[in-house]
Amino acid sequence: MSSRDVIMGRIRDALTLAPPKTVEVPREYRTGRTMPDADRVELLVDRLVDYKAVVHRSGPSELPDVLARVLSEVGARRVGVPAGLDDSWLSRFGGEVVVDSSTVPAPQLGDLDGVVTASAVSCAETGTIFLDGRPDQGRRALTLVPDLHVCVVTVDSIEVGVPEAMARLVPERPTTMISGPSATSDIELERVEGVHGPRNLHVVIVG
Repeated sequence: MSSRDVIMGRIRDALTLAPPKTVEVPREYRTGRTMPDADRVELLVDRLVDYKAVVHRSGPSELPDVLARVLSEVGARRVGVPAGLDDSWLSRFGGEVVVDSSTVPAPQLGDLDGVVTASAVSCAETGTIFLDGRPDQGRRALTLVPDLHVCVVTVDSIEVGVPEAMARLVPERPTTMISGPSATSDIELERVEGVHGPRNLHVVIVG
């Protein structure tokens, strides 16, 4: 008898002795909280800056100029975008725009100077930006492989807390949660950036 058979047998025996039962999950957490736009933006910016993200502000009509300036300042000349991103956003960018598709091997995304995407929703309280794979956000690899991520957040997509933000997501969609540039700490608490995603996060808040 293999180890797998032994383990599966023990699981079957345990389920026979203690059949699974439905457990009601308590959901008495706070929901429906609101704040004025200015307060939500201020709170989100405070959290993002604390996480070492770089934050920019823009009006809707100024967005192409702001994105072009941000990309120029970081020296990005070859930028990836998801297929559904608004073409006008990078209309003032003088470099090469590469439209991503599922046929592009993930390692080739590392040759890009950065990526520009939209976002689904953001949580001001935790400084977390949610991407859910919509056409203007693209696949996970696009935002995890390049070293720079420029993410556009609209004011009306900023929620106060996690329950409010989660309520705007579709559970069946793949969700990526971003709280600042990718970073981790080793056993000696030495901070290492860029392990699980881009080392540089620029957030453009529009509105």
